[in-house]
Amino acid sequence: MQNEDGALVLFSGGQDSTTCLAWALSRFRHVETLGFDYRQRHAVELQCREPIREGLLAALPDLGRGLREDHTVDLGILGAISETALTRDSEIAMLANGLPSTFVPGRNILFLTFAACIAYRRGLKHIVGGMCETDFSGYPDCRDDTIKSLQATLNLGMAARFVLHTPLMWLDKAETWALAEELGGEPLVELILERTHSCYYGERGVRHDWGYGCGKCPACEIRAAGFTRYRGQRQA
Repeated sequence: MQNEDGALVLFSGGQDSTTCLAWALSRFRHVETLGFDYRQRHAVELQCREPIREGLLAALPDLGRGLREDHTVDLGILGAISETALTRDSEIAMLANGLPSTFVPGRNILFLTFAACIAYRRGLKHIVGGMCETDFSGYPDCRDDTIKSLQATLNLGMAARFVLHTPLMWLDKAETWALAEELGGEPLVELILERTHSCYYGERGVRHDWGYGCGKCPACEIRAAGFTRYRGQRQA
């Protein structure tokens, strides 16, 4: 039996998934988290997950009161069969098919499928992911149509009534920063700046005003530009 007030959040340790975690905690009484190790080049994000959870509980205890178990899934096979800039030490560039070399085919489809398997076992109805079709890298498995289609497939195949939530789907990065402020105020914004990771190269040696990263990869560029717009709009 599914818990109508229970949610499972795909939680990578990045800005988007942390914002989605706060969003879920503001709406559901029981929230669990799920991370995936697919031998990603930026595996440092996995090391950020627990400090984010701990920081959220410490800085925002009221928001975090529904935070429950954390799960991790070893998807090393995905990294083994993928030839991408996120699973190999290769250049980040646009490919002839119009997709960036950071696109890992099937990643979000697998993530949500495994999430549904865990949600089924745990009795959780709601599954939350940070997929976005606005400020994003052009991944086809982040599109709203993909998520809606997958929700229908999972529910048919598991005889369930899962609801896949993508609260960032139509937000740009500036709006994502603003949503974090709306959900948890300055403490949540500071937590995201200091503890989350987005950089594709796994760089955490340099702290910029928008957080840690190389400052040159697409993930850093999108995050930095969004933060600049967010701060500008906030000061206007």
